[in-house]
Amino acid sequence: MVKIPAGEIELRDDRIKTTWTVQVNSFLLASVPVTQALYFSILQKTVGPNDRPQAPVADVSWNDAIRFCNLLSQHSGLKEYYSVSDDGESVVCNWEADGYRLPTEAEWQHACKAGTTGYRYGELNEIAWYHENSEGRVHEAGQKLPNAWGLYDMLGNVWEWCWDVYDVKVYGSYRVFRGGSWAEEARGCGATCRRRSHPTFRIDDLGFRVARSL
Repeated sequence: MVKIPAGEIELRDDRIKTTWTVQVNSFLLASVPVTQALYFSILQKTVGPNDRPQAPVADVSWNDAIRFCNLLSQHSGLKEYYSVSDDGESVVCNWEADGYRLPTEAEWQHACKAGTTGYRYGELNEIAWYHENSEGRVHEAGQKLPNAWGLYDMLGNVWEWCWDVYDVKVYGSYRVFRGGSWAEEARGCGATCRRRSHPTFRIDDLGFRVARSL
């Protein structure tokens, strides 16, 4: 995992023309999204013949990602970050835990930008798999150039779930995902692009990466 320095980031919601500033503490973030190999090994499942072990796992919901973080924490002998109700409807963070978790969207955007100020941290073809160069499929993690902090595939390849609720008054429990994907047009692959869906939503270009607090 990569140590991300503390900083300040401006988030924006173009839908309601609002911006806000968030202070981000130093934290750890995985250099690549969770791969199929890691995901299936922690869930004690076998990688299938049509799976690609070193590609990011996809078709995972926000709820799936939360459960994986807790399982990975258990596997690593760390304190679980999330408490999930029996019906799965309520998830509470233990911010004092040392286990694995999803990044907040402020952390994600701060890490993605890696000190840059533009929409992207490099030329899109060099840093991301997206609609124009992906040949319609996911690719192995870490094959494109990283950003200045050594993070790969922050843009393109798979969208990545974040912890945050998008807008509880309008969308209820919908959670944020970031970064664009192999199926996304160029305009959707940028550090400030925000999407959202229900925490049970799954699709073949949506995955996640894990973080840890310091």
